Amino acid sequence: MPPSILRAGPLLALVMHLAMPTANAAEPPIRWFVQDAPPLLSFVDGQPPRQAQDLKNGEVDGFLRLLIAELPEFRHEFFDATLPRFELMVKSGETVCSLLHKRSPERLKDRYFTSTLPWLTSNQLYLVVRRDQLEKFAGLGRPVALAELLRRQDLSGLLTRDRSYGRQIDTLLQGPHQGAIKTLSVRKGSQLLIMLRAKRMDYVLETQAEVKEFLGAGEADLLMLPLKEGPTESLRYVSCSRTPAGRMQIEAIDRAIRKLAGDPQREVWLRNWLGSSLDVQERRRLLRYLDERARSGPQIE
Repeated sequence: MPPSILRAGPLLALVMHLAMPTANAAEPPIRWFVQDAPPLLSFVDGQPPRQAQDLKNGEVDGFLRLLIAELPEFRHEFFDATLPRFELMVKSGETVCSLLHKRSPERLKDRYFTSTLPWLTSNQLYLVVRRDQLEKFAGLGRPVALAELLRRQDLSGLLTRDRSYGRQIDTLLQGPHQGAIKTLSVRKGSQLLIMLRAKRMDYVLETQAEVKEFLGAGEADLLMLPLKEGPTESLRYVSCSRTPAGRMQIEAIDRAIRKLAGDPQREVWLRNWLGSSLDVQERRRLLRYLDERARSGPQIE
Protein backbone atom coordinates (compact mmCIF):
# COMPACT_ATOMS: atom_id res chain seq x y z
CA MET A 1 0.00 0.00 0.00
CA PRO A 2 1.47 3.46 -0.90
CA PRO A 3 2.77 5.50 2.08
CA SER A 4 0.40 8.35 1.24
CA ILE A 5 -2.60 6.07 1.81
CA LEU A 6 -1.09 4.79 5.07
CA ARG A 7 -0.61 8.38 6.26
CA ALA A 8 -4.21 9.18 5.40
CA GLY A 9 -5.46 6.08 7.20
CA PRO A 10 -8.03 7.56 9.66
CA LEU A 11 -9.41 10.06 7.13
CA LEU A 12 -9.57 7.45 4.36
CA ALA A 13 -11.29 4.99 6.70
CA LEU A 14 -13.90 7.63 7.57
CA VAL A 15 -14.55 8.44 3.91
CA MET A 16 -14.85 4.75 3.02
CA HIS A 17 -17.22 4.18 5.96
CA LEU A 18 -19.48 7.03 4.86
CA ALA A 19 -19.49 5.77 1.27
CA MET A 20 -20.41 2.22 2.21
CA PRO A 21 -24.17 1.50 2.53
CA THR A 22 -25.21 0.48 6.02
CA ALA A 23 -27.53 -2.40 6.84
CA ASN A 24 -30.16 0.04 8.07
CA ALA A 25 -30.04 2.09 4.87
CA ALA A 26 -30.66 -1.07 2.85
CA GLU A 27 -33.77 -1.94 4.83
CA PRO A 28 -37.04 -0.60 3.37
CA PRO A 29 -38.72 1.83 5.77
CA ILE A 30 -42.17 1.73 7.31
CA ARG A 31 -43.22 5.26 8.25
CA TRP A 32 -45.59 5.15 11.22
CA PHE A 33 -48.01 8.00 11.95
CA VAL A 34 -48.03 8.85 15.67
CA GLN A 35 -49.76 11.46 17.81
CA ASP A 36 -49.50 12.28 21.48
CA ALA A 37 -52.87 10.81 22.49
CA PRO A 38 -52.50 9.38 26.00
CA PRO A 39 -53.31 6.86 27.26
CA LEU A 40 -53.50 5.15 23.83
CA LEU A 41 -50.18 6.53 22.58
CA SER A 42 -47.94 8.82 24.61
CA PHE A 43 -44.86 10.84 23.72
CA VAL A 44 -41.83 10.96 26.04
CA ASP A 45 -41.23 14.52 27.26
CA GLY A 46 -43.55 15.75 24.53
CA GLN A 47 -41.37 14.36 21.75
CA PRO A 48 -42.45 11.69 19.20
CA PRO A 49 -40.53 8.41 19.34
CA ARG A 50 -37.31 8.16 17.35
CA GLN A 51 -37.00 4.40 17.78
CA ALA A 52 -39.14 1.50 18.94
CA GLN A 53 -37.59 1.63 22.42
CA ASP A 54 -39.16 5.08 22.89
CA LEU A 55 -42.67 3.67 22.59
CA LYS A 56 -44.57 3.44 25.85
CA ASN A 57 -47.05 0.78 26.95
CA GLY A 58 -50.47 2.15 26.08
CA GLU A 59 -53.06 0.30 24.05
CA VAL A 60 -51.68 1.55 20.72
CA ASP A 61 -47.98 2.25 21.34
CA GLY A 62 -47.60 -0.96 23.37
CA PHE A 63 -49.02 -3.04 20.54
CA LEU A 64 -46.95 -1.13 17.97
CA ARG A 65 -43.79 -2.03 19.87
CA LEU A 66 -44.80 -5.71 19.82
CA LEU A 67 -45.55 -5.48 16.11
CA ILE A 68 -42.24 -3.83 15.24
CA ALA A 69 -40.36 -6.63 17.00
CA GLU A 70 -41.92 -9.04 14.47
CA LEU A 71 -40.87 -6.88 11.51
CA PRO A 72 -37.03 -6.78 11.67
CA GLU A 73 -36.75 -6.69 7.87
CA PHE A 74 -37.94 -3.06 7.90
CA ARG A 75 -36.47 0.19 9.17
CA HIS A 76 -39.14 1.82 11.33
CA GLU A 77 -39.58 5.58 11.28
CA PHE A 78 -42.10 7.74 13.15
CA PHE A 79 -43.65 11.07 12.27
CA ASP A 80 -46.11 13.35 14.04
CA ALA A 81 -48.68 15.30 12.02
CA THR A 82 -52.16 16.70 12.21
CA LEU A 83 -54.96 14.55 10.81
CA PRO A 84 -55.44 16.85 7.78
CA ARG A 85 -51.71 16.70 7.05
CA PHE A 86 -51.77 12.89 7.26
CA GLU A 87 -54.74 12.72 4.89
CA LEU A 88 -52.90 14.97 2.43
CA MET A 89 -49.83 12.70 2.55
CA VAL A 90 -51.95 9.64 1.77
CA LYS A 91 -53.86 11.31 -1.05
CA SER A 92 -50.64 12.61 -2.61
CA GLY A 93 -49.27 9.06 -2.90
CA GLU A 94 -46.84 8.92 0.04
CA THR A 95 -46.55 5.51 1.68
CA VAL A 96 -47.39 5.81 5.37
CA CYS A 97 -48.97 3.48 7.94
CA SER A 98 -51.16 4.09 10.99
CA LEU A 99 -52.72 2.29 13.95
CA LEU A 100 -54.78 5.36 14.85
CA HIS A 101 -57.33 5.32 12.04
CA LYS A 102 -60.69 3.60 11.84
CA ARG A 103 -61.58 1.65 8.73
CA SER A 104 -64.18 3.38 6.56
CA PRO A 105 -65.45 2.96 2.98
CA GLU A 106 -63.90 6.32 2.04
CA ARG A 107 -60.49 5.37 3.40
CA LEU A 108 -60.49 2.03 1.62
CA LYS A 109 -60.14 3.98 -1.62
CA ASP A 110 -56.59 5.10 -0.84
CA ARG A 111 -55.24 2.69 1.79
CA TYR A 112 -55.12 -0.98 2.77
CA PHE A 113 -56.48 -2.21 6.11
CA THR A 114 -55.90 -5.31 8.21
CA SER A 115 -57.43 -5.96 11.63
CA THR A 116 -55.31 -6.01 14.76
CA LEU A 117 -57.43 -6.49 17.89
CA PRO A 118 -60.98 -6.18 19.19
CA TRP A 119 -62.11 -2.69 20.13
CA LEU A 120 -61.69 -2.42 23.90
CA THR A 121 -64.35 -0.79 26.08
CA SER A 122 -61.91 1.94 27.16
CA ASN A 123 -62.33 3.35 23.65
CA GLN A 124 -66.10 3.69 23.82
CA LEU A 125 -67.18 7.12 22.63
CA TYR A 126 -69.09 9.49 24.95
CA LEU A 127 -70.73 12.88 24.81
CA VAL A 128 -68.65 15.05 27.16
CA VAL A 129 -70.26 18.06 28.86
CA ARG A 130 -69.55 20.35 31.79
CA ARG A 131 -71.18 19.31 35.04
CA ASP A 132 -72.71 22.76 35.52
CA GLN A 133 -74.54 22.42 32.17
CA LEU A 134 -75.97 18.95 32.64
CA GLU A 135 -79.55 20.25 32.85
CA LYS A 136 -79.37 21.53 29.26
CA PHE A 137 -78.97 17.94 28.02
CA ALA A 138 -81.77 16.48 30.14
CA GLY A 139 -84.33 16.35 27.33
CA LEU A 140 -82.13 14.28 25.02
CA GLY A 141 -82.68 10.99 26.83
CA ARG A 142 -80.24 8.52 28.37
CA PRO A 143 -78.35 7.41 26.43
CA VAL A 144 -78.23 10.72 24.58
CA ALA A 145 -79.65 10.72 21.05
CA LEU A 146 -77.02 12.52 18.99
CA ALA A 147 -79.53 12.93 16.15
CA GLU A 148 -81.69 15.03 18.46
CA LEU A 149 -78.71 16.96 19.82
CA LEU A 150 -77.71 18.08 16.32
CA ARG A 151 -81.11 19.77 15.95
CA ARG A 152 -80.53 21.90 19.05
CA GLN A 153 -79.43 25.37 17.96
CA ASP A 154 -78.91 26.48 21.56
CA LEU A 155 -76.06 24.00 22.12
CA SER A 156 -72.70 24.22 20.33
CA GLY A 157 -70.28 21.36 19.78
CA LEU A 158 -66.71 21.11 18.50
CA LEU A 159 -65.06 18.02 17.00
CA THR A 160 -61.63 17.06 15.72
CA ARG A 161 -61.38 17.74 11.98
CA ASP A 162 -60.89 14.67 9.72
CA ARG A 163 -61.46 12.26 12.61
CA SER A 164 -63.81 9.32 12.11
CA TYR A 165 -66.24 8.69 14.97
CA GLY A 166 -67.63 5.46 13.54
CA ARG A 167 -69.94 4.79 10.61
CA GLN A 168 -73.22 5.63 12.34
CA ILE A 169 -72.03 8.89 13.88
CA ASP A 170 -70.09 9.92 10.76
CA THR A 171 -73.27 9.48 8.70
CA LEU A 172 -75.16 11.76 11.10
CA LEU A 173 -72.41 14.37 11.01
CA GLN A 174 -72.54 14.42 7.21
CA GLY A 175 -76.34 14.69 7.13
CA PRO A 176 -78.66 17.71 6.91
CA HIS A 177 -77.50 19.04 10.28
CA GLN A 178 -73.78 18.78 9.51
CA GLY A 179 -73.33 22.49 10.16
CA ALA A 180 -74.47 22.09 13.76
CA ILE A 181 -71.01 21.07 14.96
CA LYS A 182 -67.85 22.94 14.04
CA THR A 183 -64.53 21.16 13.57
CA LEU A 184 -60.98 22.13 14.46
CA SER A 185 -57.62 20.67 13.48
CA VAL A 186 -55.88 19.59 16.71
CA ARG A 187 -52.94 17.36 17.57
CA LYS A 188 -54.36 16.05 20.85
CA GLY A 189 -57.89 15.25 21.97
CA SER A 190 -57.15 16.99 25.25
CA GLN A 191 -57.06 20.33 23.42
CA LEU A 192 -60.82 20.14 22.89
CA LEU A 193 -61.37 19.08 26.51
CA ILE A 194 -59.38 22.13 27.65
CA MET A 195 -61.56 24.34 25.44
CA LEU A 196 -64.72 22.69 26.79
CA ARG A 197 -63.59 23.36 30.35
CA ALA A 198 -62.93 26.99 29.34
CA LYS A 199 -66.55 27.23 28.07
CA ARG A 200 -65.60 27.70 24.43
CA MET A 201 -68.38 25.26 23.46
CA ASP A 202 -71.02 23.09 25.14
CA TYR A 203 -69.92 19.56 24.24
CA VAL A 204 -67.39 17.33 22.48
CA LEU A 205 -67.26 13.64 21.58
CA GLU A 206 -64.36 11.73 23.13
CA THR A 207 -63.37 8.28 24.32
CA GLN A 208 -63.62 7.12 27.90
CA ALA A 209 -59.85 6.56 28.07
CA GLU A 210 -59.01 10.06 26.83
CA VAL A 211 -61.39 11.76 29.26
CA LYS A 212 -60.21 9.74 32.25
CA GLU A 213 -56.59 10.51 31.39
CA PHE A 214 -57.42 14.21 31.13
CA LEU A 215 -59.35 14.38 34.41
CA GLY A 216 -56.86 12.35 36.42
CA ALA A 217 -57.74 11.71 40.05
CA GLY A 218 -59.27 15.13 40.69
CA GLU A 219 -62.92 16.11 40.95
CA ALA A 220 -64.71 15.55 37.66
CA ASP A 221 -65.96 18.90 36.34
CA LEU A 222 -66.62 17.15 33.01
CA LEU A 223 -69.17 14.36 32.67
CA MET A 224 -69.37 11.52 30.13
CA LEU A 225 -72.86 10.77 28.83
CA PRO A 226 -73.43 7.52 26.87
CA LEU A 227 -74.56 7.93 23.27
CA LYS A 228 -77.51 6.16 21.67
CA GLU A 229 -75.56 6.03 18.42
CA GLY A 230 -72.69 3.95 19.73
CA PRO A 231 -69.77 2.73 17.60
CA THR A 232 -70.59 -0.07 15.16
CA GLU A 233 -66.95 -1.09 14.75
CA SER A 234 -65.82 -4.13 16.68
CA LEU A 235 -62.17 -4.24 15.57
CA ARG A 236 -59.11 -2.03 15.52
CA TYR A 237 -57.10 -1.81 12.30
CA VAL A 238 -53.69 -0.92 10.94
CA SER A 239 -53.64 0.82 7.58
CA CYS A 240 -51.01 1.60 4.94
CA SER A 241 -51.26 3.70 1.79
CA ARG A 242 -52.67 1.93 -1.25
CA THR A 243 -49.34 1.98 -3.12
CA PRO A 244 -47.03 -0.90 -4.22
CA ALA A 245 -44.81 -0.27 -1.18
CA GLY A 246 -47.88 -0.02 1.04
CA ARG A 247 -49.12 -3.38 -0.24
CA MET A 248 -45.80 -5.01 0.63
CA GLN A 249 -45.87 -3.43 4.08
CA ILE A 250 -49.48 -4.38 4.91
CA GLU A 251 -48.81 -7.97 3.85
CA ALA A 252 -45.82 -8.15 6.19
CA ILE A 253 -47.81 -6.49 8.99
CA ASP A 254 -50.69 -8.96 8.51
CA ARG A 255 -48.22 -11.89 8.81
CA ALA A 256 -46.73 -10.35 11.96
CA ILE A 257 -50.19 -9.96 13.54
CA ARG A 258 -51.02 -13.60 12.82
CA LYS A 259 -47.65 -14.66 14.26
CA LEU A 260 -48.29 -12.68 17.45
CA ALA A 261 -51.80 -14.11 17.70
CA GLY A 262 -50.48 -17.69 17.59
CA ASP A 263 -47.37 -17.11 19.72
CA PRO A 264 -46.90 -19.89 22.34
CA GLN A 265 -45.77 -17.09 24.69
CA ARG A 266 -48.93 -15.08 24.03
CA GLU A 267 -49.91 -14.96 27.69
CA VAL A 268 -46.54 -13.39 28.52
CA TRP A 269 -46.74 -10.54 26.03
CA LEU A 270 -50.40 -9.93 26.85
CA ARG A 271 -49.62 -9.68 30.56
CA ASN A 272 -46.56 -7.45 29.98
CA TRP A 273 -48.59 -5.19 27.71
CA LEU A 274 -52.11 -4.93 29.20
CA GLY A 275 -51.45 -6.23 32.69
CA SER A 276 -54.68 -6.78 34.63
CA SER A 277 -56.60 -3.93 32.97
CA LEU A 278 -59.06 -6.25 31.19
CA ASP A 279 -62.12 -7.66 32.87
CA VAL A 280 -62.91 -11.37 32.47
CA GLN A 281 -65.43 -10.92 29.65
CA GLU A 282 -63.20 -8.60 27.64
CA ARG A 283 -60.19 -10.88 28.09
CA ARG A 284 -62.17 -13.86 26.79
CA ARG A 285 -63.26 -11.84 23.77
CA LEU A 286 -59.65 -10.86 23.07
CA LEU A 287 -58.39 -14.46 23.36
CA ARG A 288 -61.15 -15.74 21.05
CA TYR A 289 -60.18 -13.15 18.49
CA LEU A 290 -56.46 -14.03 18.72
CA ASP A 291 -57.23 -17.76 18.31
CA GLU A 292 -59.27 -17.04 15.19
CA ARG A 293 -56.68 -14.61 13.80
CA ALA A 294 -53.91 -17.15 14.24
CA ARG A 295 -55.87 -19.80 12.32
CA SER A 296 -56.99 -17.54 9.51
CA GLY A 297 -55.17 -16.55 6.37
CA PRO A 298 -54.38 -12.97 5.37
CA GLN A 299 -57.13 -10.44 6.12
CA ILE A 300 -56.24 -7.49 3.94
CA GLU A 301 -58.84 -5.14 2.50
